[in-house]
Amino acid sequence: MPMNWLTGFHAVEEALAAGRPLDRILVAKGRHGERVEAVVQLAKTKGVPVRFEDRLQIDRLVGTREHQGVAALGAAKPAVELDDLLAAKTPQGLLVLLDGVEDPHNLGAIVRTALAAGATGMVIPERRAAGLTDTVERASAGALAHLPIARVTNLVRAMEEMKEAGYWLVGLDERADQSYTDVDLKDSVGIVLGSEGEGLHELTRKRCDFLVSLPTSGPVRSLNVSVAAGVMLFEVVRQRQGADSKNKK
Repeated sequence: MPMNWLTGFHAVEEALAAGRPLDRILVAKGRHGERVEAVVQLAKTKGVPVRFEDRLQIDRLVGTREHQGVAALGAAKPAVELDDLLAAKTPQGLLVLLDGVEDPHNLGAIVRTALAAGATGMVIPERRAAGLTDTVERASAGALAHLPIARVTNLVRAMEEMKEAGYWLVGLDERADQSYTDVDLKDSVGIVLGSEGEGLHELTRKRCDFLVSLPTSGPVRSLNVSVAAGVMLFEVVRQRQGADSKNKK
């Protein structure tokens, strides 16, 4: 299995908390404080060796200076199978499908938001899309360690399988006439988001049960995909919390 570096406190702490297999943790010599001590103690409880190295050595090993003096070498996060995500379906499943998001920072931000919104997993294509890299790990602030992600060879086929499993597919498209607040998102849904430049591909658009847009004003017609994901995912949260409140009355 390929190895990669996790850098920064968030990524290392979350990887340890999630029980992710780690080869070792490096801490820059002279780096002190409660947070460093917490990482060292947690590593000991997990049986992960900690080494103190010169900061320049860590820079060279991980290929960046932006590591906060803490880095861990671990197995690259393995993708799960789509069948695993569908088998774990709950009465209110929430999956996020990304149709070619190529910027790892956007992918990491979407992973973090999806986890915070209660998503049960994510589906991304194997080609023409960002992989599950260290950059994504950092951008997700450790959320990548907790969110199951399936990489599929054919996103359209995966969408058909999701429909058969009982999911409604809602695509975000700036050309859509229907507002994102006008669709019922309380049942099991898959939120489909397009790439940074092209948006949804035509075949992906056709497989969606609903196409919705975010109302904008002024000359800007579309939002960054990670921002749009946040708006859409927390509309799901809003609708489901509202439904729960009514049921309790």
